[in-house]
Amino acid sequence: MAGPHVGPGGQPVASAADEAMEWLVTALVSTKFYLLFSFLFGYSFTLQRTSAERTGAPFALRHLRRATCLFLLGLAHGVLLFHGDILMLYALLSLVLFGVRDTGSRRLLRGAAWLVVAAAAFLLVWGLATAAYTEPVGSPDATAWENEWMTAYRGEPGAIVEANLRSLRDSLGWNIVYGADVLAGFLAGLALGRRRLLAETGRRRACMVRIVVCGLPVGLAGSIFMAVCRNGPLDSRWYDVGSAAGILTAPALTAAYACGVLLLLRTGPGRRAGDVLAAAGRMALTNYLGQSLVMALVFTGYGAAWYGRSGYAAVLGGCLVLYAAQLAFSVWLMGRVRYGPAEWLLRAATLARRP
Repeated sequence: MAGPHVGPGGQPVASAADEAMEWLVTALVSTKFYLLFSFLFGYSFTLQRTSAERTGAPFALRHLRRATCLFLLGLAHGVLLFHGDILMLYALLSLVLFGVRDTGSRRLLRGAAWLVVAAAAFLLVWGLATAAYTEPVGSPDATAWENEWMTAYRGEPGAIVEANLRSLRDSLGWNIVYGADVLAGFLAGLALGRRRLLAETGRRRACMVRIVVCGLPVGLAGSIFMAVCRNGPLDSRWYDVGSAAGILTAPALTAAYACGVLLLLRTGPGRRAGDVLAAAGRMALTNYLGQSLVMALVFTGYGAAWYGRSGYAAVLGGCLVLYAAQLAFSVWLMGRVRYGPAEWLLRAATLARRP
């Protein structure tokens, strides 16, 4: 949402610190955390189904209302604030999740594995063809492209909405590819949610340690290769080859991250940190939308219009400040109410009554 830093001559520029921070974020973060959230989305499906069955409510109607509300929230979010919205994709894929709700856990896990392999294979073939048959993008074309987006996002609200709509249209094809990876997370979450994996972590400490020990080297190797392809020293033609390696190895690093956090939460300092993180987790949807609102006010013509004016390292520092503020706000709000505003709305739509 911040755009690339553009110098006085209109050329995108980056300092050594900017490049280093972007490289590290690609290696350690990209493709890992949307996969974790996808897993939790599929896991929560089992909790919602159990809740509906316990109260005797028709689960199909509840799920359809929830998916519809998620899609409408995502549509508003994607058009008005951030074209990289994930909620619309989640809402659509949740219908697939409903369709396979009674499929055996082993088949779900095999399906998840095949989806990850298929997405990685497509990106690998596409990326190798791109590397073999195209030339690196020249700076004049890149500059014209950046200037076009800079004008749009620093402009009037109508120009911002138009740019978001164009981005949503242009990303449809890639959403299908990365949607396979999201669906894999859904299926894995559904399968392991039935086994109450996260409700019995105390009995699985040895297994979690093994996942951390084995998952970190595999996941980091693929992620470092992805950063080399996406952020250098290889040029932009290798972007999708790196993405293929990233998608294929992201489940290992994501699982290592998750198990590492679960192990830390069992320590004294970890429990205290968990209390803070839990409040933010209880209103994750509100925080997700809130981040986009704040960043839109900072970087687009809705507010300060700083698009393209800040380097990557400065933006990353601002993100950490924003996240710290959201953690503090979440603790304060969750000490007073049961739901965040977006969670209240989603729950009201799901239940078709006031929560």
